[in-house]
Amino acid sequence: MIIDSTKLNGPCSCGREHSMVTKEAVIEAGCMEKIDLYTEKYGLTGRRAVVYDENTRHAKNLIRPTADQEIVLDPENLHANEIAVGMLREKLAPGIGYLVAVGSGTIHDTTRYCANELGIPFVSCPTAASVDGFCSTVSAMTWKGYKKTMPGVAPVFVLADIDVIREAPLYLALSGAGDIFGKYTALADWKIAHALTGEYFCPVIERMTRQAVEAVHSCCRGLKCGDPNAFEQLTYALILSGLAMQLMGNSRPASGCEHHISHLIEMGPAAFSFRSDALHGEKVGVGTILASGAYHRLAQLTDISSLVSGYAFPDEAVIRQFYGEKLAPSILEENSKDCMAGVTPDALIRAWPEIRKIILEIPTADSLSALYGEIGAKKTLSDIRVPEEALSDLLRFSPSARNRLTLMRTRWMLREE
Repeated sequence: MIIDSTKLNGPCSCGREHSMVTKEAVIEAGCMEKIDLYTEKYGLTGRRAVVYDENTRHAKNLIRPTADQEIVLDPENLHANEIAVGMLREKLAPGIGYLVAVGSGTIHDTTRYCANELGIPFVSCPTAASVDGFCSTVSAMTWKGYKKTMPGVAPVFVLADIDVIREAPLYLALSGAGDIFGKYTALADWKIAHALTGEYFCPVIERMTRQAVEAVHSCCRGLKCGDPNAFEQLTYALILSGLAMQLMGNSRPASGCEHHISHLIEMGPAAFSFRSDALHGEKVGVGTILASGAYHRLAQLTDISSLVSGYAFPDEAVIRQFYGEKLAPSILEENSKDCMAGVTPDALIRAWPEIRKIILEIPTADSLSALYGEIGAKKTLSDIRVPEEALSDLLRFSPSARNRLTLMRTRWMLREE
């Protein structure tokens, strides 16, 4: 399977002109053998550095590309953060012309961040279908404890070898499925923001992302038995979602309240005595179920006129107490220009009928839980090693993790009966 993303360039029905950095994505067995063909096709020259961690370098069926420099990072406690960036930059030889990331999310985010810093291109070679960020223009980093998007660069092309991806542990593919199922609530949040404030919305990008979700929903049951088509469709969906983010210029189509729940867990605020080492997509998948339940409960409210009050971000003292002094300054800075500024009770009341229709497009929490159970994905807070009693704090504080308009953030204006 080949995705020619250059076809997405140019004027769009949304009124904007889209531009793609990623030229092509190849999803087929043995495609890593063709890396020299594609570097020549797309004009990549100079010395090549290939970045792995110790696990991905020894992935089964992996065809390792020739390299002027191989950089192998220690996978122990490796995360996409300032520490990993420092390790990579320290090892990187001078005069490297482009980087090749061979691995999953952490290796990709770290590599794209460094490529952007150095002003050089990079190439994506996923070894597991675990996240949708392979084609992203930004790096999803935990920077000094705070989960945030940092500057990055999209890959010039992607080579996704299905022979390698199928051999990765199943839980990585299930994490990728969880990341994709998060688009149900992410797309709803985007459409709700458009209905409520007129935020920019592109139907082409929405359809691309929806297509990714539908592809995974239809194939995910084949993952447990190693069906090659299921892994191909999942990889296709993850890359398509990344291309949609690239068209958008940010993560809006792919990241909403469900990701903010995941981010909050990952940041580990002072009020949380627990730590979860679950994968990003596992946390997003569980967050999607939690968000769906909260959203469908809101949709049962036909008349909210007596339940709405003016919008207010939590008091600074509350934020400082919940997050602690290490994280609170970053949270307060992130929300200094509040995305909900100007949203009035009247505006929410007027938009409510449309918002209720959008919520009904999201599968119910019960249906998602049943699907996760069929495929063996993690579906409860306890599955991702988060105590169930943390639920109320997750729903209440997760919107503050990112300054993005979601229904979960709008929920601060509503008193639920």
